[in-house]
Amino acid sequence: MFFIPSHLLFLSTLIFGLMMAVSSSSWFTAWIGLELNLLSFIPLISSETNQFSSEASLKYFLTQALASAMILLASSALMAGVTFSLFLLTVALLIKMGAAPFHMWFPMVADGLGWLQFIVLSTIQKIAPMALLSYSAEVTHWLVMIAAATSAIVGAVGGINQVMLRKLMSYSSIGHTAWMLSALLVSESLWCVYFVVYCITSSTIVLFFFYKQAYHLNHLLSSGFQTTSQASIMFMTLLSLGGLPPFTGFVPKWMTLQELSTSSYSLMTFFLIVGTLINLYYYLRLALGSFMMSSLMLKWQYNSEGAMTTMVMFMLLLNLMGLLMSPVAYMIS
Repeated sequence: MFFIPSHLLFLSTLIFGLMMAVSSSSWFTAWIGLELNLLSFIPLISSETNQFSSEASLKYFLTQALASAMILLASSALMAGVTFSLFLLTVALLIKMGAAPFHMWFPMVADGLGWLQFIVLSTIQKIAPMALLSYSAEVTHWLVMIAAATSAIVGAVGGINQVMLRKLMSYSSIGHTAWMLSALLVSESLWCVYFVVYCITSSTIVLFFFYKQAYHLNHLLSSGFQTTSQASIMFMTLLSLGGLPPFTGFVPKWMTLQELSTSSYSLMTFFLIVGTLINLYYYLRLALGSFMMSSLMLKWQYNSEGAMTTMVMFMLLLNLMGLLMSPVAYMIS
C-alpha cells in the first residue's frame, strides 16, 4: 500500500494533517488538520482492490464529514458562550474515533478495508481525536465515562459471534478505545503508554493476518494453513492483545486499573474488567482453534521468507517483554 508514489504522498499529508490537528492552538486550525487527515485517508481506502472499498470510503467520508460539521458548529457556539458547545464537541470527537455508542460505522468501514488500511484506521486515525478530547475531558468527563463504559461492553459483546476477522478486530479496537478513554481521564501520559502498547500488539496480529491473507475464521482453521511455530506466535500475540498477564499487553492495563482505583472510578473499573474478560474469551477461541487445527508437526520450523519472519519475531519479542517488565515494575512499586 505504501510503496506506490501516490500512496506515499497521501500518507505524508495524512501525517501532516494529524500533526497540525494535535499541535493547533485553535479549534478552527484543528478542524483544518482533521479535514486534511480525512481527505488523505479516503484515497488510501479507495485504492484497495476488493469490491467493498468504494462503499467503505463513502461510509467513512459521510461519517467523518458529519463529525467535522459538528466540530465547526461546536467551536462557533463555544466562542459565543453557548453551554452545550463542549458537549457537542465531545460527541463529534467520539464519532471520529469510533467510540460507542457512536461506533456503528466502524465495523462496516473496517470490513471493506485491506489489513494495512485497517492498521491506519485503528491506530493513527485515533490520535488526533484523542488528543483534542483531552482539552475538554475535564469538563465533560461524565460523557467520556459513559462512552468508555459503553465501548467496553459493545467491544466485548460485538465480537463474540464474529467469524469475519476484520469485524472481530474492529470490535477489539472499540474495546481498547474504552481503556484509552479511561486512561485519558486520569493521565495523558498513561494514555500515551497504553496507545503505544496497543499499536504494537494490534499491528503484530494484523500484519500476521496480512502475511497469511486471512479474512475469515475458516482461513485460520484450515489444515496446513500455518506451521506450529506461526500458530504459537499468533497464540501469544492474541494473549498479549487480550491483556493476559504476564504479557506486555497486561502492563498498561495494570497501570490504568491502579490509577482508576486511586481516582474513585470503581464503577468504570468494573466495566473495563468485565469487557476485557469477554474480549479474552473470543481471543482464546480464535487462538486455540487455530493452534489445535494447525498442521501436525513434531518439530518447530519457521518459514523461509527471512525478512517477514524476522519482523514477526521482532514484534513477538516486544509482546513478550511483559515477562521481564512485570517483576521489575512490581519491585519498583
